[in-house]
Amino acid sequence: MTLQDQWRTTWRDLGLPEPAADVLQALLARYGEAHRAYHTAQHLAECFARFAAARPLAAHPGEVQLALWYHDAIYDPHSTRNEADSAGWAARVLAAAGAAPEVVQRIGDLILATRHRAEPATADARLTVDIDLSILGAPPDRFAEYERQIRVEYGFVPEADFRSARARILRGFLERPAIYGTAFFHQALERPARENLQRSLGQLGA
Repeated sequence: MTLQDQWRTTWRDLGLPEPAADVLQALLARYGEAHRAYHTAQHLAECFARFAAARPLAAHPGEVQLALWYHDAIYDPHSTRNEADSAGWAARVLAAAGAAPEVVQRIGDLILATRHRAEPATADARLTVDIDLSILGAPPDRFAEYERQIRVEYGFVPEADFRSARARILRGFLERPAIYGTAFFHQALERPARENLQRSLGQLGA
């Protein structure tokens, strides 16, 4: 399924009219920004491939999809407000499409869950977070590419500082009792994710 087809499917699943073409164009333009290397249309496509396999887990499939579309819509490596700003953008698009306030709220909460700061509060949040983190359990060559892409996005950070910060983030995932909150992703990706993280920490000298 192309991203354009996925976009149409998302709005159909939401039961809302598809916005004008410039809404998707503006969103994809953000994912194509020059400073991005990982948080791109490639990441979106990978997220939707994972969603397709796990769709039966979603209580509100359209909401999970819309959250995936917008979870990295605004991405500035210097900012701590990316998810909040992305949720705000999604809320404006949804309001213009006539979404109910509770739908807007739930989707905003899903986007904020991808900050990975707290245990996801709902089944849809667990699914959204697991899809976002599925890259950690990718095949070793794709995971290595992902790590290189993250380094490009943080190219302004000195090497020693990057290694220290990156090791702290990866170690934080390893220290969790479980990286994935759904049984589906835990069974499929927990072991390869931990192997990838351990290997990356070794390469970082951590």
